Amino acid sequence: MSLSVQLYSVRDAVEADLNGTLERLAGIGLTQVEPYNFAATVDALEEGLKSAGLSAPTGHAPLLSADQDEIFAAAKRLGIGTVIDPFTLPEEWQSEESVRSVAERLNAAAKKGAGYGIRVGYHNHYWEVASTVNGVTALEFLAGLLDPEVVLEVDTYWVASGGQDPVEYLKKLGERVVAIHIKDGPVTQFPGDTFDVEQLGKVTATQLPAGSGELDIRSIVQAPSALEVGVIEFDAYGGDIFDGIAASFAYLTGKETA
Repeated sequence: MSLSVQLYSVRDAVEADLNGTLERLAGIGLTQVEPYNFAATVDALEEGLKSAGLSAPTGHAPLLSADQDEIFAAAKRLGIGTVIDPFTLPEEWQSEESVRSVAERLNAAAKKGAGYGIRVGYHNHYWEVASTVNGVTALEFLAGLLDPEVVLEVDTYWVASGGQDPVEYLKKLGERVVAIHIKDGPVTQFPGDTFDVEQLGKVTATQLPAGSGELDIRSIVQAPSALEVGVIEFDAYGGDIFDGIAASFAYLTGKETA
């Protein structure tokens, strides 16, 4: 497993100084990042990644709601091999019909992406895990509908927030999981049919560096059999975000200092 960091974690710094932010992440020891909404900033990202000596094997983009050709073309320029749709609303995970629609759209996106030599994936929040369809979690139901080439990036913190054990859940999803999001903290469980921005803000503000919270991070990173990349992420953080990323990196690489 290689390590990356989701640039959404440092979104304020990215907006203020993209190149400086990428240099700081490289200074921590990271060699990979995961950009978000990268089609909108492809020129600056291409320059910044090259200058900082970073690569981007994965990237987040709204495949199910934006221009896919523009996204895939930008991904190809940036060397992003897997484009991951990062977000759909809870109402899309409440019925068999709606989950089938998500699967059909991801499968169609994957066929288009293949023309660019790019793989397509999906990233979860808590509602895909807390919701149940036909006796299984909605994310598991989705996985059974996806074409073989479509992959999953499982956010392990949100799996726990959806009421599932991340280690066992990753094992259930099997080889379709090629990437995970790694974050820690106290775990608050949510119902699968709501999206309360205010409540989410309060909860994500309690997130902690890997190894500092309630999740068994070491077991989590060992659970997926086909794992390619582990992506450090903070939706929010109460301290200095670069210090938080550095602490997670040190924990995951075994380079913690006393």
